[in-house]
Amino acid sequence: MPTRSSTVPGDWQMPRQDTSTTDTRAAHKVTLVGAVLDSILGVAKMIVGYAVGSAALVADGIHSFSDVATDAFVLAATHFGRQAPDHDHPYGHGRIETLGTLLLGSILIFVAGGIAWASLSRLIEGVAIAPPGPWAIALAVVALAGKEWIFRYTLRVARRIGSRLLEANAWHSRSDALSTVVVLVGLVGAQFGIEWLDAVAAIAVGLLVGHIGTSLLWDASRELIDTALPEDEQRGMRSLAQRVPGVRSVHKLRTRTLGGQVLLDLHLVVAPRVTVSEAHEIGNQVSRELCREYPRLADVTFHIDPQDDSNAPPPVKLSGLPLRADIEAALERAWGDMPVWQRRIALDLHYLDNRVDVSLYIPLGERHDLDTQARELRQAGEGLEWLGWLRIWQGPGKA
Repeated sequence: MPTRSSTVPGDWQMPRQDTSTTDTRAAHKVTLVGAVLDSILGVAKMIVGYAVGSAALVADGIHSFSDVATDAFVLAATHFGRQAPDHDHPYGHGRIETLGTLLLGSILIFVAGGIAWASLSRLIEGVAIAPPGPWAIALAVVALAGKEWIFRYTLRVARRIGSRLLEANAWHSRSDALSTVVVLVGLVGAQFGIEWLDAVAAIAVGLLVGHIGTSLLWDASRELIDTALPEDEQRGMRSLAQRVPGVRSVHKLRTRTLGGQVLLDLHLVVAPRVTVSEAHEIGNQVSRELCREYPRLADVTFHIDPQDDSNAPPPVKLSGLPLRADIEAALERAWGDMPVWQRRIALDLHYLDNRVDVSLYIPLGERHDLDTQARELRQAGEGLEWLGWLRIWQGPGKA
């Protein structure tokens, strides 16, 4: 016979300081710094490129300006993606950052294809590059240093605040730095008459940028389809939850990520007759322990089970047991003329093993043969198929 367990769901969010606004400001600051740097470098590259007749340097300047548009998109996505949950988005807006990461990953792949194709065409056609002179080479070196610095700065902030979108933008800056490497190789090669170095280096850079873009697309896609955390992290969470006093076992542990944060659902098996409030506090303690150990946990939803229902059919596929109102009506019909039922002061119901255990409380101090009265109640209730254990207690009962 399938096992039915009553479940008390709970939802627990880690009390924490308002770090969302601070993280958003940090993301905006590093993105604005990158936008200013891209604008300055774009203007300088185009001016010097036109002055020395370097088409590669002019193209690299246009690439820098395209990064400014990407920076503007990142600003908007981090602003809206890190807003607090609202009525329409109870889990927050983290998916906006995920979609932004998908877009930036796609842009990187597009840029990689463009770099590789253009360079391969130049290599096949044997396009000549005029000697650019020392000023163009010096500007390329400065641009390379600037883009590498903004890449490292952005990546450091992205990992500190857990933003995949900002990390994707950092790698986009690195792709610009790598394209500048290609330009620099081409400029130096043209200066010394080795023009084919530009095309070969560009093809290699294109492959590298494409690999980065593909990796970002893959990670963002996994997040969109609610891929679970690695198995070792899930085992650690389960082990930690089982060590909390009052928890007998843990099952149906499920995880997913949302904009760099982790959401967790799990079932906790506790003693079958503890009070609802005690069981719920056990769940709260599990949540506190988990959130302290795993800082990325933003939301924990736990279900309290009086027994392990991991192999039981879904509740919607079971016939269901009667609830209190129907049970009291059925017991009234069966026991209504019995004095012990008439003198009851409380009634507890426990849903266990696909049955309903009944605990009947009568006033303290009265003299009763409880065993005899329990047998009489059992005989009168023989037609109640759902009736499990039957107990009579003397005392004030439970609230």
